[in-house]
Amino acid sequence: MFARQFRVKSNTAIKGSDRRKLKADVSAAFPSLTADELCELIPNKEELNVVKIYAHKGDAVTLYVLHKNPLFFELEKRLYPTVYVLWRHPALLPTFRTWPPVLEKLIGGADLMLPGVVAPSGGLPNVKRGDCCSVTLVNNRAPVAVGNAASSSEEMLSAGMKGRGVCVLHAYMDHLWAFGDKSGPPSFPDAEGEGQEANGEDYEVDDTQEEAERCEEEEEEQLSSEKVKDQPCCGSEALSLAVQEEQRADEEEEADQEDQKMPQETMDALLLQCFLHALKRKVKKSELPLLTSTFLRNHMFSCCPSGKQLDIKKSSYKKLSKFLQAMQKQHNLIRVKELTKGVESIVEVDWNNKELRYFKVVEETNGDAAAAAQDGGEAEPPYHPPEITTLYSVSARLEPLFLDANKRKGTILQPAEVRHIVTEYVKKNELVDENNKNYVTVDPTLCDCLLEKSEYQEVQSLKWDDLFGRALGKMAECYEVVFPGHAPVRKKGHMEPIDVSVASRGSNKKVTLIKNLDAYGLDPAAVGAALQRRVQASSVLQPVPGSKDKVVVQIQGNQIHQVGRLLTDYYQIPRKYIQGLDKAPKSGKKSQWIKMMGSSEMSFRSQRRSSLNQHSP
Repeated sequence: MFARQFRVKSNTAIKGSDRRKLKADVSAAFPSLTADELCELIPNKEELNVVKIYAHKGDAVTLYVLHKNPLFFELEKRLYPTVYVLWRHPALLPTFRTWPPVLEKLIGGADLMLPGVVAPSGGLPNVKRGDCCSVTLVNNRAPVAVGNAASSSEEMLSAGMKGRGVCVLHAYMDHLWAFGDKSGPPSFPDAEGEGQEANGEDYEVDDTQEEAERCEEEEEEQLSSEKVKDQPCCGSEALSLAVQEEQRADEEEEADQEDQKMPQETMDALLLQCFLHALKRKVKKSELPLLTSTFLRNHMFSCCPSGKQLDIKKSSYKKLSKFLQAMQKQHNLIRVKELTKGVESIVEVDWNNKELRYFKVVEETNGDAAAAAQDGGEAEPPYHPPEITTLYSVSARLEPLFLDANKRKGTILQPAEVRHIVTEYVKKNELVDENNKNYVTVDPTLCDCLLEKSEYQEVQSLKWDDLFGRALGKMAECYEVVFPGHAPVRKKGHMEPIDVSVASRGSNKKVTLIKNLDAYGLDPAAVGAALQRRVQASSVLQPVPGSKDKVVVQIQGNQIHQVGRLLTDYYQIPRKYIQGLDKAPKSGKKSQWIKMMGSSEMSFRSQRRSSLNQHSP
């Protein structure tokens, strides 16, 4: 799983409640650990980080890191120890032994095959299919790999020790190991392994490799071929390769650290630039107090230069609140206060601050272009909304009315064509009222086609607009969609709008759901990413129940207002094709502030009046 480089999504310090939960989960997963050993692995006062990563195959993995060393990784809600933990507690998991040359295969991403397993005198460890287990080398009990048992011990023996033994997830010298301090395994003498060598009777390299090559998957063979030569490796060759790999990993880590410093420093500078630009050109005194989230979303993002993307998580501050605190304490530019519990606002700006006064705004910065870059991204092709035309199909009831125009049942017409055909029918049959030309006399054909049974004896004439409206209303509705560069597509029914709604999840948390984006040629993943950058909230794609290829975009919080702005302003979708924008939350923060200030003013005045009444003669 970690044979290739993974991508780090986030790196945050663990909360106290999450630390306690992690302790409970580790204790439940590995009951052999004592209370002291558990406290040593997960100390109460030392900083422990939670790192969320994506493996090269797209698997979401959570790492728990202490002193820069990953201790555990969580995959599909199951905890696994890393080699750094197993070197401190080698007996934590059931263990399978193998020969040193096989380690190179494991590093490359291959699984441990049963012909390469060295069975101890006491027999194989008692495991079931899927149990977490470790892999050690002959003559050293220090584990070098972690994985799941591919089958139970009984199944391994009944299969004649052929096939897959351990599905390896993590191994010494892979990228997860390189994420730590890159220390080597300690030396734990193995009494049973003494005297055994790789070229002895108990192990044949050629047989093991041939069996492994027959059972390994194509991808594992490709991964292993990058690190292992075709011919068998003896112990000294394996050690040489290990040293070379460790040196190469050290060089890559140093290069990665240098690369990580530059984007962080660059993002800090961009953050400060957008902050000063927003204060100097965007924020007005009348807007104060201003919610910090509104300041970021409406002012700072719009000040981002074209071609760049503002992402606080990639800066050294990680959070907006920490950045604003730094601007308050170090630069004395603003004053931030919590007006309501849990909600911070900028209540004061020092407009005379030298740093703000001497800041020069780069004139080539284009707010609209920056917003577009934030929302859509430069790499994406420009989106053009489809042209949607409402059409009407001739129904069986209206067929007599369209016979003169040679339009049969099922013929699709535009509204203008329908009006023209009906007008020609009226003129041909001289049905225009002579006394009032705004009315049309109803003949038997119009009566059968347009009137209800209850109106047969009552309605003698119709207005032109009523005539056209009834004709369109009795026809089957269709629509035509034309995407730029594609042939027109006609479908029955009406065009379903983009549905934007708010739902509640666990603990009454609000999420915004966006459906039917694909009908308008929009990529749900691109829309979700654009919203995630705009509102700084996580978004996910969920499949629509009962549909194979349709998905729903889900984003945290009530973001209907931002969704509406993105769809109408950036993607140019007509508002009539978006459903649910009227449910956007009303901006009540300012009115609440005014009401609070008004109540305090009234209280002060009442106290003042009572004081004057007491001192009056």
